[in-house]
Amino acid sequence: MTVLKHNLYMKKSLILILCLICFSHCKSSKRAKKNNTVKTRHVNIKSAPDIPVDYEIIPNKEKSSSAKKSSKSQADYIIDYALQFKGTRYKWGGTTKSGMDCSGLVFESFRSYDILLPRISRDMAKKGSKISLKKVNTGDLLFFKTGGRRNSINHVGLITAVKNNDIEFIHATSSRGVIVSHLNEKYWLNAFEEARRIL
Repeated sequence: MTVLKHNLYMKKSLILILCLICFSHCKSSKRAKKNNTVKTRHVNIKSAPDIPVDYEIIPNKEKSSSAKKSSKSQADYIIDYALQFKGTRYKWGGTTKSGMDCSGLVFESFRSYDILLPRISRDMAKKGSKISLKKVNTGDLLFFKTGGRRNSINHVGLITAVKNNDIEFIHATSSRGVIVSHLNEKYWLNAFEEARRIL
């Protein structure tokens, strides 16, 4: 009877141990599954890009285009403003597209860039610094004594280009309105008085 009890006890113990092993194995596999799921989700979240691939390129393009824009000088802006009046008829005292005189053209072009000059050409000739024709650049002013008033400055032009030993300038003439002329033209070369730099 004692041997029987002992065997029964051993069987029960064995069954209990097996149950415990199975139970613990099931629990650890459940944990492993949970851990794998969490890890997989974590990896998926990290690997999903929220930002487009070319995001970094966009600011660089903007910088390069703004650098191009900023390469323009004050003189370039002033000249561009003056050139829009090309073909405008002459009007004494005029400062608009309906009519323009020589000093009005220069006055308005500089004013477009917040540089205020006197309204009359002979007074403009007192501003800035006098320079030789060899040193002139775009944006500089040319002053002339024309017609019957050769005793004083009465005409002004804005230099738009300096190339091949010639100086191009925009101005308003009483006969042709706002035009671009060349200082090498005999009339303008003879009437030329001085060049001045404002910028």
